[in-house]
Amino acid sequence: MTRLVLFGAPIVIAASILFSMGDSEPPVLVPQPAGPTGTGSARPEAAVQADEAAERTDALPPGLAAPELKEIASRLVSSADASTLDWRSQYAAIEDLGDGNGYTAGIVGFCSGTNDMLQLVEAYTEKHPDNPLAPYLPALRTVDGTDSHEGLDPGFTAAWREAAEDRAFRTAQDETRDRLYFEPAVRLAKLDGLGTLGQFVYYDAMVLHGPGIEANGFYGIRDAAMASADTAAEGGDETAYLGTFLDEGRSAIRARTVQRDTTRIDTAQRVFLRDGNLELSTPLRWQVYGETFRIP
Repeated sequence: MTRLVLFGAPIVIAASILFSMGDSEPPVLVPQPAGPTGTGSARPEAAVQADEAAERTDALPPGLAAPELKEIASRLVSSADASTLDWRSQYAAIEDLGDGNGYTAGIVGFCSGTNDMLQLVEAYTEKHPDNPLAPYLPALRTVDGTDSHEGLDPGFTAAWREAAEDRAFRTAQDETRDRLYFEPAVRLAKLDGLGTLGQFVYYDAMVLHGPGIEANGFYGIRDAAMASADTAAEGGDETAYLGTFLDEGRSAIRARTVQRDTTRIDTAQRVFLRDGNLELSTPLRWQVYGETFRIP
């Protein structure tokens, strides 16, 4: 089976963390040099929305954050990212996909060129200084924002795989995924009045496109969708809005020069939406790259 991976999402900004209000300290916003998808900066209103949304979103049902649904979300993302439902098998995965983001690794494709891998390794090293990846931190800081392997080769990939044998590193991957991607996406989807499917659509887009405000970043895609359709929170039809959001996400994928497959939308998310499965209820059946997956 050909392993097609789509998860190298550039983090040119970290606007999404403004919606992350967990117990841990938020990461530092690190402006990134121009990479394959350009740059952006967090908008002031995003911080205001975060402050206003905290109590409202925390009072809502957990939705995608419920453990059984979060597991389903992880399987869905992994089917598109790694052609497997066994998302835990990806902790040790690492390769350069040739997409301009350097090394792509781990459960959501942390990239050496897009700052999220650097944040992950820094957080892991802060708690576990003597880990196999710690010696590579200077190189990770140097290559951040580029596709360079300078200072990483030849030993970095082996060090990553060794680190992935440590439960603490796997936990660090989980925590960084949640802080940068899952929690911001779910909170914002709830703010937009979206149910569980919509929360997953936002999460998948956040992972795939990165939290950028440029046209092909998550916030750019959301802005384009909102310009054409009202969210449920604005009184619009949830199905119609999600269809528009998927249209914009698909256009962003097709505008790429590499990794232009859109089946994660066409034969997966669009199928759930067409079936009216706004709560992402099982059983689920979908296709990615022509391969059929099922969750009973």
